[in-house]
Amino acid sequence: MTASEKTAGSTALPPQTAYNDPPAWVAEAVIYQIFPDRFRRSRRVHDQRLLALKPWGSDPTEQGFQGGDLYGVIDSLDHLQAMGVTCLYLTPIFSSAANHRYHAYDYLEVDPLLGGDAALDALISAVHHRGMRIVLDGVFNHCGRGFWAFHHVVENGAASPYRDWFHIQQWPLKPYPSDGESCGYDCWWAIPDLPKFNHANPAVANYLLTVARHWLERGIDGWRLDVPDEVPQEFWLAFRRVVREVNADAWIVGEIWGDARFWLQGDQFDGVMNYRLGWSTLGWAGGDGLRQGYQNPDYPLQPRSTEELLSIWSATSNWYRPEVNRAQLNLLDSHDVPRALHSLNGDLKALKLALLLLFLQPGAPCIYYGTEAGLAGGPDSERSSGPEPACREAFPWDQPWSADLGTYIHQLAELRRQHAVIQQGELSWRSVGSDGLVAQAKGLEIWINRSRHESLALPDPQASAEMLWSTEAATAVGPIAAQSAALLVTTPR
Repeated sequence: MTASEKTAGSTALPPQTAYNDPPAWVAEAVIYQIFPDRFRRSRRVHDQRLLALKPWGSDPTEQGFQGGDLYGVIDSLDHLQAMGVTCLYLTPIFSSAANHRYHAYDYLEVDPLLGGDAALDALISAVHHRGMRIVLDGVFNHCGRGFWAFHHVVENGAASPYRDWFHIQQWPLKPYPSDGESCGYDCWWAIPDLPKFNHANPAVANYLLTVARHWLERGIDGWRLDVPDEVPQEFWLAFRRVVREVNADAWIVGEIWGDARFWLQGDQFDGVMNYRLGWSTLGWAGGDGLRQGYQNPDYPLQPRSTEELLSIWSATSNWYRPEVNRAQLNLLDSHDVPRALHSLNGDLKALKLALLLLFLQPGAPCIYYGTEAGLAGGPDSERSSGPEPACREAFPWDQPWSADLGTYIHQLAELRRQHAVIQQGELSWRSVGSDGLVAQAKGLEIWINRSRHESLALPDPQASAEMLWSTEAATAVGPIAAQSAALLVTTPR
């Protein structure tokens, strides 16, 4: 869902439990986030025929379906694997009246517009055949007002046996209230479209746990959980037990925007969406060139000094055990915030530095779909806090890309694969002047220069060094050019 004021909720940590470590595969993963309606249209979904879909590439408004489907994802797997992607994260795919599908009306049916259950089965099979994984988005705090049980309550009022599935305040319910009129029930952020579940009702908890179990048994490899800070802890304790019973290696990642220690004690989630890494990295890479109109206290886009960046990184990583840090979903952007290239005012060199920093952190780097094509959607207005439909634009498969970063992303994925010290979080960081960063570990040095005008001089060598990789395709060890980086292998003299 959209960001705005998603906070960590309670600051008190739950009682210490025996640690239940996250799955080890996450540390080696490269994630690719897909917004299905806008990713790729295969034209092989029977249920789309003769429907009034919006033309591909239309203005990405909150309303309107453009017809991306799961067969389109299958058609793109060669492209994704060529970039080094090993795991797909799909925003919701269940039947819904919204193109983002956070308004589900049936959690046990893949939306027919996406190809239905058969398309998901085919996608799971294709992904696993390639040695890849797939994670789905679970929206268990609320549903759409078309959800079957809520519809039953609307039609039958207090006589409905499902009345206690929701938080009813008054009768009759008014799911389409006039301005200033109460809808009669609790809903997410007071939006009548999104009635909140009553998790204290065992029937509700059982239904949602059945949903979690069903799709894991169908073959998915994990759950990303929407607004989990608004769901009682007791439900997540039970959720983890169910997930681990079905698949001990499944990944549970929560949408928590800040301090997530409450949920990462080994009994609820494995990791969270690490937005702190995203906004701090963009703030450093963009510097004074960063676009600053976006108003979101949980995603504060503003220029960051090198010392500020390292302080934020250190504080965040110190909140968690190393095993948890290696299970984070690290990201620069998503469907809920402006695209990174938008925030960086179209500066591709700054984006390349930000992506490099993303791939150098412990945890799984996540690429938002279309980053490789230079998509740059942002808020509809300069001073905005969301929602952000503009960042959900259609992938330009049949049009010239504004940039092609696919090869570069592949290089970053290879760096992580070849150097275990990166995956394990063994890099130590320090600043060099106001614009330089150096990461070091076991004979590796990565020098990063964000300055737009000045090169970064290397110190007098204390060791012999060999250039392994550079953003500028340099082959000789020397000063780091403006807005570039280099990886060196050093051997003590």
